[in-house]
Amino acid sequence: MTVTVRVPTQLRPLTGGAGELEVEALTVREAIDVLERDHPGMRARLLDDQGTLRRFVNLFVADEDVRFLQGLDTGLPADTTLSIIPAVAGG
Repeated sequence: MTVTVRVPTQLRPLTGGAGELEVEALTVREAIDVLERDHPGMRARLLDDQGTLRRFVNLFVADEDVRFLQGLDTGLPADTTLSIIPAVAGG
């Protein structure tokens, strides 16, 4: 399935400045694998050493946080959007 991945500004140096990428993946985990293959260093920014999503990174499939779905095994319907949203501290 083709999925659009929205890349935040902080990660765009890894994507050559691209804010959106098209990937072929059936799950969030597969999308991260494709991102890592095509843009080395992406996985380390998204996942910790145990392979779980970092606390300060949020991933949304359409408008749903994957933490409240099936995590990294969340399915990606065709033509959906996977958004990488860094958590921002502020006041």
